[in-house]
Amino acid sequence: MSNQTGSDIPEIFDRRCLRRHRERAAGAIAEHDFLIREVAERLLDRLQDIRRSFPLALDLGCHHGVVAELLAEHPAGLGGIETLVQADLSPAMARLAGARAPALAADEEALPFAAGSLDLVLSVLSLHWVNDLPGTLLQIARVLKPDGLFLAAMIGGESLKELRAALLQAESEVEGGASPRVSPFADLRDLGGLLQRAGFALPVADVDSITVTYPSALKLMGDLRGMGESGADRNRRRGFSRRETLLRAAALYQERHADSEGRIPATFDILYLTGWTPHASQQRPLAPGSAKVRLAEALDGGEQSGGGKAAPEG
Repeated sequence: MSNQTGSDIPEIFDRRCLRRHRERAAGAIAEHDFLIREVAERLLDRLQDIRRSFPLALDLGCHHGVVAELLAEHPAGLGGIETLVQADLSPAMARLAGARAPALAADEEALPFAAGSLDLVLSVLSLHWVNDLPGTLLQIARVLKPDGLFLAAMIGGESLKELRAALLQAESEVEGGASPRVSPFADLRDLGGLLQRAGFALPVADVDSITVTYPSALKLMGDLRGMGESGADRNRRRGFSRRETLLRAAALYQERHADSEGRIPATFDILYLTGWTPHASQQRPLAPGSAKVRLAEALDGGEQSGGGKAAPEG
């Protein structure tokens, strides 16, 4: 299937740069995968609550195979998955993941899977790097069978707000100007509508905040680099960051946010997306006016017309 990103879609992220970051991170990612592992466990917990089987599942943006590893730790099966296929933008990541389950290098913006071929698509901390998220969601809906499930987690909202502010001020002070150093994230309010536009039934989008503490902002930045999460904004400043800027940002971060033990927090808003491809067996909302019982009767109380004022107490 061809890439759905058209000329009218703004290219916020440099996908080639992102691939290079993931290729570079692959060798030592196991030393920096705490957040990926934590979110994967939470996503699979959600899947565990769904009582049905998924003969063929895809882990889209699989990194080094954490989902496959967690599934292998449950010999009796987890989440109804029978066969898992993995895909990542980085060939190096795909090779690592391939030690646990079939894997291939593939771009989330150009899925190489046949229409109606998958029962489940999972994605852990990958879709926040997609330029054309609506187009990618359309492709995911296309490759799922009827009554197939899409379940994803992505970084979004106010994530890394502390680091953003410190870097912005430090770069302004030291270099006399600022450029994007932490890439922009999706907003929760938009995601439910995007799922509906892509054709998903029963769409749900919610957020779960995770706070991780670090001994310093430099260690946090090292962890982000180690996960392949360094900034890939097309408008970023090219070249290496100046040491003075990073040290000033770390000092600002420490001054503003350090706890009594000198550790600093990093906040990640994890946005969860759930949607089903339409099927006749799914529940449907009642049509307006089809309710059999009036609300006032259900509440066993009186009914008040709109625009009235609350009665005084006493």
